[in-house]
Amino acid sequence: MQAIEIREYGAPEVLQLAQRPDPVPKAGEILIRVAAAGINRPDVFQRTGNYPVPPGASDLPGLEVAGVVAGGDLAHPDNRFGLKLGDRVCALVQGGGYAELCVAPAAQCLPVPECLSDVEAAALPETFFTVWSNVFDRGYLGRGPLGKDETLLIQGGSSGIGTTAIQIAKALGHKVFVTAGSADKCRACEELGADRAINYKTEDFVAEVKALTGSRGADVILDMVAGPYLARELSCVADDGRIVIIALLGGAKAEIPLGDILRRRITVTGSTLRPRPAAFKGEIAQALHQHVWPLLAAGKIKPVIHQTFPAAQAADAHRLMESSEHIGKIVLTW
Repeated sequence: MQAIEIREYGAPEVLQLAQRPDPVPKAGEILIRVAAAGINRPDVFQRTGNYPVPPGASDLPGLEVAGVVAGGDLAHPDNRFGLKLGDRVCALVQGGGYAELCVAPAAQCLPVPECLSDVEAAALPETFFTVWSNVFDRGYLGRGPLGKDETLLIQGGSSGIGTTAIQIAKALGHKVFVTAGSADKCRACEELGADRAINYKTEDFVAEVKALTGSRGADVILDMVAGPYLARELSCVADDGRIVIIALLGGAKAEIPLGDILRRRITVTGSTLRPRPAAFKGEIAQALHQHVWPLLAAGKIKPVIHQTFPAAQAADAHRLMESSEHIGKIVLTW
């Protein structure tokens, strides 16, 4: 098969088209003929040597794919959605997505809603699994003191994660605020349903969130920045609020007022999804199929695609990702 491999750690041009042996599915795995693969920030970190590959995972980059079922252990109990040869499928994988063929644990494979293209389907797994796991499972959005009236603040609303979180939270009835770095990005977030998009380069998100919530603060904050943002978030999170950290783009260290956490009963948590076992991700897949897939099928939410690239131009796709000029997802196609 053809694949995009990381020849050495470094700049985008280290991504090179190569020939690799076809992967062989093991027990509980499904073989997918890949039509499209989503690009995510962890792919960039892996390319630069800052995101070690989990033991046993493919060294090829790529954490999400869409295509058709080409083989595998289809009789395994983890194939909970009854996928068959030729069925359209999307899957979350630990690696190996930048290839014409990819294996995925059956528990992490989901049928593609008929209304979505392969490119759109490839943009689902990484962001949808991440948002559900962190905003709803760890952040308990909608299950705090105010229930359905709880509010969500998303740092980085125009990213793939951000555009996904906006749509799901709004579809489930929550008020959503986001930060973004330009007027165009703020406008795009509001068009997706954000109640207010705050330009963090020209506005103080702490003051704005307090004003928008009558000084109460946001109930859940989805934080992809960390670093100095964490202390500021403690100033605009509600009592009994939850701050969920999923990336450290602003730095891995923070100095925070611990007394606020005690006095106001604030939860600060975080997670990384890639190293978690298939059983854990399978539970997320079932929750998505139950709560979110009907929203996709009904056209109430839809992945936002910024640009597609032929797989051989993966280096150009990574340059775009690193520029942060995109709104939504970047996808490779075969």
